[in-house]
Amino acid sequence: MTTSAELIGRARELLPVIKSRAAATEALRRPHDDNMRDLIDAGLIQMLIPRRWGGAESDIQTMFEVVDIIAQGCVSTAWIASFYIGHNLYAAKLHPTAQEVILKARGFVMLPAATAPTMKTEKVEGGWRISGRSPWGSGIMHADWVMVSGLTPEKTPRSFVMPISSVNVDDVWHFTGMAGTGSNDIIVDNVFVPDHMSLDGVDLRNGRTEGSSGYENPMYSVPLVPMAYATIIPVLTGGLKGALSAFEEIVDRRVRNFSGTVVKDQQHTHIVLGEMKVATQAVDILGRAQIARTEALIQTGYTMEDRISLKGSAGYLAHTGRKAVENMMTNAGSSNYHHDQPLQRFWRDLATVTSHAFWDWDICREQVGRSHFGLPVNHPIV
Repeated sequence: MTTSAELIGRARELLPVIKSRAAATEALRRPHDDNMRDLIDAGLIQMLIPRRWGGAESDIQTMFEVVDIIAQGCVSTAWIASFYIGHNLYAAKLHPTAQEVILKARGFVMLPAATAPTMKTEKVEGGWRISGRSPWGSGIMHADWVMVSGLTPEKTPRSFVMPISSVNVDDVWHFTGMAGTGSNDIIVDNVFVPDHMSLDGVDLRNGRTEGSSGYENPMYSVPLVPMAYATIIPVLTGGLKGALSAFEEIVDRRVRNFSGTVVKDQQHTHIVLGEMKVATQAVDILGRAQIARTEALIQTGYTMEDRISLKGSAGYLAHTGRKAVENMMTNAGSSNYHHDQPLQRFWRDLATVTSHAFWDWDICREQVGRSHFGLPVNHPIV
């Protein structure tokens, strides 16, 4: 059985080549085919698959380490890798018959999972008829199966899994940040989905489902939103490390125009670089603490207070990381806005990542404040 150390080691081996493809990935506006193949061949996409299906059945901590390493080379690639890795947990929540259908063929699934209920649903004999559009389809460009969501006629959320051949992809991903993710819109036109290929949205959010109950490992019953934080946090921590590395290379060699001042000899540079190193380390420490807490709560269960606290700390991580990379870019010099310079790509990518709805800073701190006053949660993503 593949160990955590082996998985992390394989990610480190892939880092240089993923980094070398970062500019090409962005130009493609989609994940680089070679990166996806390398990640699969290294067994990284499959790391959370249950042993029952031939997977490593690793853990959230190992996922963090692997995605963090990948993000140091290319944030877009890490984003898609983290989704594919984490969404294999969603596959394990499906009805046992559905798991047999989608996991038996090659032991894992490349599954974009749109959980916002944007689809129109109609209950029919034996299943559902689904139509609509899901934006933000991260993972759609290399998917073999697709998860979309909608509200039932009773206004309850439900998710639906269908083969990639059942959907169309609308090429709308023209973004300045995270350009290489290819997170295009998913179009579904009157597709029949059998009952066993659908999942109650409340169960998905709470974590435990009929499918996950078949596993002794409580990881497969992790709630949706805390798992989502664990999936995207290493994209931020690793991306920030990659940005810091690029910033360090800049200040090591930079000479100011006109004055000829060697930047690394200036006290101001020492102060700024020191602040950026401390900020990056602090974000990493906070990220690891959140992952460790998530792992612990998987064993004991989540209270609403736990969920609010995790949301608050995830928002703070994103807020702090965004300020740090903005500060790096501000102090890097105007030549680093050229497309050939790695720092500007990390800056644009992380600005986009930290704008994600799951860790909206205003919403996060509002929920923490409301909790203090004994007020109920007033936002669905908790």
